[in-house]
Amino acid sequence: MNDPRAPLRPGVDRERCVGASMCALTAPAVFDQDEDEGLMVLLHPAPAPEHRPAARMAVGLCPAHGRAGSDRPRV
Repeated sequence: MNDPRAPLRPGVDRERCVGASMCALTAPAVFDQDEDEGLMVLLHPAPAPEHRPAARMAVGLCPAHGRAGSDRPRV
């Protein structure tokens, strides 16, 4: 089983974002929404250990899969 506190580097794909707010509601210390378009904003590209479980949950809850969480840099 993966350690929920292992390093995480969430990525953001604003072109896929539908503004559902799941990321900002689930992990407000990591994600927010911009005021103009309502699209996601990544507040912390390397979340602190205490915020990683919520960030991982937000990645899984995204209805548009506009985020990608990884323990490795995205290519």
